Amino acid sequence: MYQTETNIRVRYGETDRMGYVYYAYYAQYFEVGRTEMLRTLGFTYRQWEDSGIILPVKSLSIQYIAPATYDDLLEIRTILKDRPTARISFDYEIMNETGELLCTGNTVLVFADARTRRPTRPPAEFMNALSRVWKV
Repeated sequence: MYQTETNIRVRYGETDRMGYVYYAYYAQYFEVGRTEMLRTLGFTYRQWEDSGIILPVKSLSIQYIAPATYDDLLEIRTILKDRPTARISFDYEIMNETGELLCTGNTVLVFADARTRRPTRPPAEFMNALSRVWKV
C-alpha cells in the first residue's frame, strides 16, 4: 500500500448557492491528490504523455458524507491498495480541518499506448519507484 496526503483550500467559485462545494469539484480534488501522489514518486502525466503513455479514466465513484464549504482547508488522502497492472486504482478520503470525513471515492485508470489506444503495462521506472515505498 502507498498513501499520500495533499491539502487544498476551497475557493469561493467552487461553492454553490447553498454554500457547499459543488459536487463535481470532488472529482477535481481527486485528480489533484492523484497527480500529487505521482509527483511524490517522481512522475507526471506530462512525462508519461510525452513518452507515449496515456491514462484514461475507466471509472469514478464518489460517496458524499458531509459538505465542504468555502475556505475549508481539505486534506485529500490518496491511497493505492493494489499494485498496478494495466489498470491503476486510487482510493480517496477527503477530510476537513477538524478531521471530519467528508467524502470517499475511487478512480480506476488504464495505462494505454497513446498511438494504439490499447492497454499497456505501467512504465518499469514507475513500478520500481513504487516498490521502494510500498508498505505491506
